[in-house]
Amino acid sequence: MITSQKKLRAAFWAAFPELANRAKRNGVKSKGQNAQDCDTRCVFVDWLDYMHRGGFVSGELAGRATL
Repeated sequence: MITSQKKLRAAFWAAFPELANRAKRNGVKSKGQNAQDCDTRCVFVDWLDYMHRGGFVSGELAGRATL
């Protein structure tokens, strides 16, 4: 089970290396949720919902997590 936002973000970027590479190219990977493009934010929200429903992330963490 993932228990911190830092580990959650690392798992997301590892699961979607093409998005990580695009964010690095655009210089926004470490600038936070609102710096990411719409596609990346949508994928993150869908992935986070999947992780929560699968029991990999608590409801509390899912409710406060940001990219």
